Amino acid sequence: MAGLELLYHSVARDVVSPQDALVCFVHWELVRAGFKCLGTGDQGSPDEQKKELLPSGWNANQELYTLRYCSDNNQKELLLKAISVDSSLIINIMNCQSEQVVDLTVNLDDYISSDHLHQYDRVFKKKDELQHRVASVIISPLIDTKQRTAGGSQREKKTVQSPLGAQPCTDTSPLFIPPRIPQRHSPWSDPMAPFATGGDDLDPFSDRRGGMIVDPLRSGVPSSGFDPSSGIPGRLPPGSVPPGARFDPFGPIGPGRSGPDPDHLPPPGYDDLFM
Repeated sequence: MAGLELLYHSVARDVVSPQDALVCFVHWELVRAGFKCLGTGDQGSPDEQKKELLPSGWNANQELYTLRYCSDNNQKELLLKAISVDSSLIINIMNCQSEQVVDLTVNLDDYISSDHLHQYDRVFKKKDELQHRVASVIISPLIDTKQRTAGGSQREKKTVQSPLGAQPCTDTSPLFIPPRIPQRHSPWSDPMAPFATGGDDLDPFSDRRGGMIVDPLRSGVPSSGFDPSSGIPGRLPPGSVPPGARFDPFGPIGPGRSGPDPDHLPPPGYDDLFM
């Protein structure tokens, strides 16, 4: 963690509490991520400059630390506030441009040795774990991908293409078994179709599933076609039966074809004399 030791020695005489040491640690992680400190307080001053060092009076208030940072390219400005609560320090950082907020609560006794505040080699406990928490919870959400990969190798995402003609699998369930029989889709699946409501009864002779109990076109006997004029002299003029209308033929459909006997489906109480 190059640079932290020099920074800590520069402010060691001002460190008076465990929260001071932790704020110094977080400050250096922001510097390593490409930010410089502008000063203390919520508002800036015209003569402020970006520096890697902590500004004068940075720990004047032991209950509330307020520091401002700016990125090297001047595109991002951060406002850090650290609040001391009992034995913990709540660190809150806001991106002033996007108003993105990240926060981290650290138990001081877990990472800071209160008995060795002026000894850099003994003041931080579990330094690697603390660095990982600060980097993952605070640094990573505040910087973009380009800044995170600067100075290192950038991994490229490779797109795995499926073989030619292969269909992508849309079902991720490991128990999914594709159907062996292709599904039959109704030609009237559109709910806005003109005969969608009650269409099975309105047009029983269409390609849809019939709504009639006795369907003369699906009995298995070859038919020469539907003739609504069957059973009456002459023929009906064109347009007499509107498309989609329910129409009961006058007689058997097709030449030489016998229709169902009316007694095959008698109504309830058919044998009742007084019905």
